[in-house]
Amino acid sequence: MSELDQDLTEEDVNRVDSPETAAASQDDGHAAAYDPAPIATSVLDVLVTSLVGDPDAVRIDPIEQRGRVRLEVRVGPEDMGRVIGKRGRVANAIRTVVRAAAVRDEVEVDIEFED
Repeated sequence: MSELDQDLTEEDVNRVDSPETAAASQDDGHAAAYDPAPIATSVLDVLVTSLVGDPDAVRIDPIEQRGRVRLEVRVGPEDMGRVIGKRGRVANAIRTVVRAAAVRDEVEVDIEFED
């Protein structure tokens, strides 16, 4: 039997949990920080960490303000050029994809790349 013929179960699929289920599923008993746009934040995290040389230095801070969510992205100083790209094309492409993902969160997002 090939891998394609196997039935998938819920445990076989990657998914993004809502803030409520993510907080309830933590093993250490500490509540997770509230994220107003979990899907958009996850997509942004995947995109940025795949571009940078030091994925451990990536930090994304969601901030709610005026009915919108601002996602502040911080990377290592040597990786900022990779994330911005020539004439800001990579950054604009990231913004486009993350804004499309934010539709699932039912919020509008702004992405800021901070030094």
